[in-house]
Parts: sequence; structure tokens; C-alpha cells
Amino acid sequence: MRVLVVEDDEGIATGLQAHLGQLGWAVDLTDSVESAWTALCVEPFDLVLLDLGLRDGDGAEVLRRLRRAPAGRLPDASTPVLVMTARDQVAARIECLDMGADDYVTKPFDPDELAARMRALRRRSVGRAQPLIHAGALEIDPASRSVRRDGQPVELSAREFGVLLALLEVRPRVLSRPQIEARLYSWDKALDSNAVEVHVHHLRRKLGDTVIRTLRGVGYFVPEDKA
Repeated sequence: MRVLVVEDDEGIATGLQAHLGQLGWAVDLTDSVESAWTALCVEPFDLVLLDLGLRDGDGAEVLRRLRRAPAGRLPDASTPVLVMTARDQVAARIECLDMGADDYVTKPFDPDELAARMRALRRRSVGRAQPLIHAGALEIDPASRSVRRDGQPVELSAREFGVLLALLEVRPRVLSRPQIEARLYSWDKALDSNAVEVHVHHLRRKLGDTVIRTLRGVGYFVPEDKA
């Protein structure tokens, strides 16, 4: 999952980046309304963590712009937004939710609860109600980042799991290599030109050749289960 953190407190921002990074998510940081909006206009994000008190204005302006954005291009108006702020008044929460926020947490918050709320938002955004994902003989738990094949655990690296989850969340749609890269790598991560191909090769070796298919010249996909 690719996450944009919009937070002008450097300690909170870097702490979130470290914690969410340990969970296998790609995290990019911005600290103002304008830098956040620029990021949303050029990169696809799966979720936005939005502080309201930013150095150049109210973070709610980012939310307003995002929800008014035209459909079918960046910025993606449907991107889930979780507001995190010190404003704990009920009226402030209502205003943000009515403006289009998907969830709201007040500072200080528990990082693990925040991560659970983010997973819930991601499930809803991809139209999945169940916490576990099943694909043929595979059972995938995004919360624990674990995979079982025919009931037996399969050890995957963080990147391998990220590729698999990205494909499963849009199954049976095809994702191109750049689309997979955009979901896995933040701005500050160096990227080898054949990284995705290597991850797919390792996944096929561990999970079987038929789990991830290639549409030549387009990208990769996980087919639907046969009836």
C-alpha cells in the first residue's frame, strides 16, 4: 500500500514513516497543503493520512480539493482520507466527515490502532469486506502479512508480499510494471529496473507458476478462481 502522510510535525511524520514502513507500506511525507496537493496530482496513493494544522493553512483544504477533483485522472477523488488532528471537538469531527473524510483519529493515537483503521479503509476502498483474501489454494492475511498455501505457511519477503497483495486487490485486472512499482516504492527508495520481474519470479517459485500470469507487453494479473 502506498500512503501519503501530510503532517508538519517532523517527529510525528518520521515516526509514522518508520512504523508504517515496518508494516511493509511505502510512505511518502509532505508537510503543507501545496506540497500534499502536488504529490496527489502526480502520484497514485492508496490512502492519505491528513493533519489539519499545516504550516501553510488548514489541511481540510487538501480534502476539499481532492473530493472535487474530476473523475478518471490524478488526483483520484476516491482516495481514502484518514484525518489525524489534535482537534477533538465533536463539531470538528462532524465537519471533516461531512466534507468527505473516511475516518478521524485524535492525537495522541496508538500507532497499531491507526494501522488497523488504515487496513479497514483499504478493504472498503477495494470492495472487500473479509479480512482474509483467498485465491485458489492461497490464504492471505494482510494484517499479519502472512500467506498459507494448502494450509501451510509460505515465507515471503516484504516486497514479494507487496506485489502479491497489489495484484490480489485488483484481481483479475492487469497491473503494469509501473503501476506495481507505484504501489511499492516511496520517493526515497532506490529501484532496480527489473525489481518487479524478480519479485514475480520468486513468487512463482514459492506459490506455483499459475498464481500470477503475464499478459505479454501489458503486465501481470491473478486470474479468478474457476467455478
